Amino acid sequence: MKRYEKVVLEAKDGINFEISEETSGELIIRAMSVTSNNVILEKVPSVSARELIVIAMAPTSNYAILEKLPSVSVGEYAKLLSVYIDKDGNKAIVPPGWTVSGVESENTIWDHNKGLVIYRIPDKKVCDICWTNQNDVEFLKSTYDQMVWVPVKLLEANGTLDGVSFTEKFGRRNYRDDEFSDRKFNEPLNGELLEQIESVKKYGGFYISRYNISKSSEGEPQSVKRNMPWTDINFNNAKKLASTMECNEAVKSHLVFGAEYDSVLEWFIKTEVKTIYDIVSSSTKWGNYWNTENSPQEVVETGSREDWCANNIYDFAGNVSEYTQERRGKSYGVIRGGDFYYIGASCPAGYRCNPNDKLVKTSFRVAFYIK
Repeated sequence: MKRYEKVVLEAKDGINFEISEETSGELIIRAMSVTSNNVILEKVPSVSARELIVIAMAPTSNYAILEKLPSVSVGEYAKLLSVYIDKDGNKAIVPPGWTVSGVESENTIWDHNKGLVIYRIPDKKVCDICWTNQNDVEFLKSTYDQMVWVPVKLLEANGTLDGVSFTEKFGRRNYRDDEFSDRKFNEPLNGELLEQIESVKKYGGFYISRYNISKSSEGEPQSVKRNMPWTDINFNNAKKLASTMECNEAVKSHLVFGAEYDSVLEWFIKTEVKTIYDIVSSSTKWGNYWNTENSPQEVVETGSREDWCANNIYDFAGNVSEYTQERRGKSYGVIRGGDFYYIGASCPAGYRCNPNDKLVKTSFRVAFYIK
């Protein structure tokens, strides 16, 4: 379908336009007769010709930027901000300096128990990788940072529970009580979060760290397998460290927001990898809790069990709880997900609790804002 730079609508006297946007993303422009008593005019939003052109262009321009970017394929290193298209035709942005996984279960954007994984592997080493060799892949997982694409665009447009502060597909939910409360828990829609919402609208999703953040040998944050989560840290330091993981002209990292955390949970539900029960009532079967089968009843390394993985994201429930930038009242750092010390029914993945001083059981994740 041909795209036009400008859309101009002309009508004879007695005709007006009614403009509406469907949840599927379609823009509907209806030519309507104006009755003599002008009743219909009261129902039609007032827009100028310039505003009409902008509105008409908006739906087709959503994600259109992806068509102008260079493409990368499976196992390929992105030298520039690029776009990846999976086997089903779904698209995801790939930051410069990152490589699309060559593992089949890691390069599908939308499917049951699958998700797109990117690795931060040096360009010169990418060509030596054998993605079908399990030993090579395990080495990559424990050596190089990994992020997972959360395909917000593909979620159903069912609205957030407050219906005001966030877009229909990206926002905070209280899964346990099925209600939204700005009085108890809240997340100001400004600064980094507002930028992230615009980025999600622009590119269709965002990246979140595959694992809880751990500390590299150089003392820097990393998202790799088989390392102890970075604990004994307060909220302010976790936020500061998260902002240092990636910062360049294309990408800026940050501590995960509650809106991002809940968008991940929504993705789990829509791909049927987890149920509302798994998220709200008990996460015992997919996390390291006190009552998990064969539980070590202590903090364990990241990515320790495949049973604790959903859509290629590990340990989203249990093991260690996670700071978010959500807040309760004036206190920042609302904690999500529970930890090994609790049973899976008391602190499931959807659980929110107050910031506390039990730092030994709390870690964090990083998300990317694509500029």
